Amino acid sequence: MRKIENPFGGRSIDEWIGDTPDSRVPDRVRDRVFTRHKGICHISGTKIRAGDAWELEHITPLALGGENRESNLAPALVEAHKEKTSSEKAQIAKADRIRRKHQGTWPASRAKIKSRGFARTRDV
Repeated sequence: MRKIENPFGGRSIDEWIGDTPDSRVPDRVRDRVFTRHKGICHISGTKIRAGDAWELEHITPLALGGENRESNLAPALVEAHKEKTSSEKAQIAKADRIRRKHQGTWPASRAKIKSRGFARTRDV
């Protein structure tokens, strides 16, 4: 397990890594990430104040190869996070198309291929 610096001081600690991409981040990790980033939204750069709605955000999205681990998390204001997520949709869709084309599961076209048919041959 990888060690990271403890934002509260003291010895290095084991980095939290989610078992699955859907694993919930424990509150102790949420507090560490918030403190490590000094309570600043990593998207907008504004200070997150008491009462502001914020959430943990994956710096590199899971769909683009990011990992569900403490070092890939940062606090983000809810509105800024929504805007970033909607701007990443095109990148994620493109990465999905490239992956599916590489695997051969992306259809080149859904339209039927038109052909002029075979040339007529003479009966011998």
